[in-house]
Amino acid sequence: MDGVRVIDLSRVLAGPFAGQALAEMGADVIKVEAPGGDSARGIGPFVGGRSLYYSSLNTN
Repeated sequence: MDGVRVIDLSRVLAGPFAGQALAEMGADVIKVEAPGGDSARGIGPFVGGRSLYYSSLNTN
């Protein structure tokens, strides 16, 4: 998917998972969040004040 650019406006589970899969296949994924951030940032567990749930789905 080199040369493909994706704008990710999703939140929580299915959308970020799809964005991650597309990035792993070579797409350039740009995540855009609401001013307060993705609501998944508030889902635990947390390590060092950071949501592991959010981090695991938004690795690109």
